[in-house]
Amino acid sequence: MMTFLSAAFFVLGTIVASFVGVVVARLNTGQSFLRGRSQCDACNAPLTAMALVPIISYFFSRGRAQCCGARISFFAPLSEILLGGLFILAYLALGISWALLFMLGALGLLLALVLYDLAHQILPPVVLASFVMMSAGAGFLTAPSLTLWYANVLSAACMAAALGAIHFLSRGRAMGLADTPLVFGLGLLTGPAAFSGFLFSFWIGAGIGIVLLAQRPRGSRMGVEVPFAPFLAAGFLLAYFTQWNIFTLIALLGV
Repeated sequence: MMTFLSAAFFVLGTIVASFVGVVVARLNTGQSFLRGRSQCDACNAPLTAMALVPIISYFFSRGRAQCCGARISFFAPLSEILLGGLFILAYLALGISWALLFMLGALGLLLALVLYDLAHQILPPVVLASFVMMSAGAGFLTAPSLTLWYANVLSAACMAAALGAIHFLSRGRAMGLADTPLVFGLGLLTGPAAFSGFLFSFWIGAGIGIVLLAQRPRGSRMGVEVPFAPFLAAGFLLAYFTQWNIFTLIALLGV
């Protein structure tokens, strides 16, 4: 039964990710994401039902649009596989519960925020507010007691305030202000694992930043501007689903 449900949640995650991709592509463009057929990004031809099957359609067409042969971004199947896997982990962690429903909603909205940030380097306020509300619901339902819930809220607020301070002190050069409510929502979602996730985010960001800087042309003085939402999402979710404790890891590294 668990295997069947895990497979079902994976399929559900891929479908949600596919819909999220449509929302991200149409958000703030004047197009409705509830009406109208999906079109090819290259030639605007309407897509067939076969071209809309999550993951399978990409590999069946070998990564190219069937209508015009244009190359399709690998971000689509990658996000579908990723969200499908996260849905499985959420089900295994929370079981069939109201908390799971809020967690799945928060994960879908988080994917939308990450994809939009990668595309436009900005976080849409409507999606961001919805994510914080879903995260609050999931965090409240999974908190063992009201005392621990209040502690989680305070911890999330402190981490958000820290990012807000970085934004203002750097005059927006080091951190976007929208990352502040994002961290608050992630803190509510991950609860006791939030602090470890907060530090993991900076470690992941620093590692990828070093790689990107190393790939610059020799002698170039131009900086590298990278959206931070993907690192925040990766760090907090890594801490939540692995339950790795930052202090334990530091102690092990120090041995």
